[in-house]
Amino acid sequence: MDGLVRVTGYVSRFDSPDRCGDVVRPAAFLGAPADVPLLWQHDPARPIGRVLSLQEDRIGLKMVAGVSADCRDGLDALALLRSGAIDGLSFGYRVKSSRPRPGGGRELLKLDLVECSVVTLPMHSDARVDSVA
Repeated sequence: MDGLVRVTGYVSRFDSPDRCGDVVRPAAFLGAPADVPLLWQHDPARPIGRVLSLQEDRIGLKMVAGVSADCRDGLDALALLRSGAIDGLSFGYRVKSSRPRPGGGRELLKLDLVECSVVTLPMHSDARVDSVA
C-alpha cells in the first residue's frame, strides 16, 4: 500500500442516533466516491492518508483507509490508534435529503460524502476503528 498503514472501521452506523439526534439511514451513501480525503480531526489542512474503499453493509459505512507514517499528523494518529488512546471515526458531509425526527434530530436519507476523519470524539459513539495493521 505504498507505505500506508491499513486502518479499517465504521465511519457511520445506521439506524441509531448520534449525539445530536441524527440518524443515518441505509443507502444514504450510495454512490459515494471512495476517493475522499482521510483527515486528522476533520481539519482539511491536516490530511493523514487516503480512503481506499467504502462500502455500505447492514451495519453502516465501512471504511478501509491508508494512514501515512511519513507525515507528522499521520505518525501521531497511528501512535494514538495503536496505543488505544483514540479510536474514533467520523465523516464530513452535505445533506441532500433528510426529514425531521420526532423529538429532535434528523433522518439523513441521502448524503454527499466530503471526507472521512480519525477523531478523538466521534459524533456517533459506535463509529470506531476496528483494526490497524
